[in-house]
Amino acid sequence: MSSNPGQTLLPIARASISVALGRTIEVAEDAVWLQELGACFVTLTQQGQLRGCIGTLEARRSLLTDVKANALAAAFRDPRFSPLTLQELDVTEIEVSLLSPMQAMSFDSETHALAQLRPGIDGVVLEFERYRSTFLPQVWEQLPTAPEFIAQLKHKAGLPPDFWAENMRLHRYTVSKWTEGGVT
Repeated sequence: MSSNPGQTLLPIARASISVALGRTIEVAEDAVWLQELGACFVTLTQQGQLRGCIGTLEARRSLLTDVKANALAAAFRDPRFSPLTLQELDVTEIEVSLLSPMQAMSFDSETHALAQLRPGIDGVVLEFERYRSTFLPQVWEQLPTAPEFIAQLKHKAGLPPDFWAENMRLHRYTVSKWTEGGVT
């Protein structure tokens, strides 16, 4: 991987969206590391407000394919938003988050699980039966405490914020992220 993968990944994500909107942009896609398996999220914002965010939790395809697919999905298939338009593209900032492998957490209670979380560092996947949700580490900026973070993660999954069960599963991961206009 290059010393600054964001200089490659961000233009690829923008070009994928641009081409889908009828604007051709040529970008380099020949770096060997782009063919390695990778999992990423692509987040779109406008004036600091979320405009789309879609990603992959586990590496199952090449990073190049994953970035392109998630950029298109964030722009056109995030069910929370209408599809991005060409007029919006120039005021949309793109962020690519490259995920580490998942790490299963071991705990014997919700209190024990909360004590293990690292605010600002951990992304978390919550699973209970058919319910599943995730928050990237960036979400800690809006939900800075572990109880608040997990309560909203449960809500996102469709569970009551105060719900807990013995067979609840949590996995954590970290990200390397790059945002247009600077590395974060």
